[in-house]
Amino acid sequence: MRRNERGITLIGWLLLLVPLAIVAYAGIRLAPVYLNYMKITRTLESMRSEVKAEEGENQVTIRNTLNKHLDIEGVTFPTEKEFSIHRDGQSWIVETTYEDVAPLFGNLSLLMKFNKSVTIG
Repeated sequence: MRRNERGITLIGWLLLLVPLAIVAYAGIRLAPVYLNYMKITRTLESMRSEVKAEEGENQVTIRNTLNKHLDIEGVTFPTEKEFSIHRDGQSWIVETTYEDVAPLFGNLSLLMKFNKSVTIG
């Protein structure tokens, strides 16, 4: 009596593992981009608590504090020029909107758009 073997073949394993490998590789390539965004978020949140305690804050002191925090965190992108500081009534709004690209393979890249703002005061 002849029995049929059951199980997954080599081609089945390839069809299963190749998409998982591509997703894992994309996650590895995206990790530094999101870690940089987390640094920017941490910078803006700590800057909010630091500048709120000071009296008579103005755009120059907020920009100096921003530069100091960016240096401490080691953020090189986005630069200080990509941050906008403007007044909204009695409070200041510090915001950044930027795009970051993570190369995947060949000429295929992943584009991420980030937008973060905090209100000070």
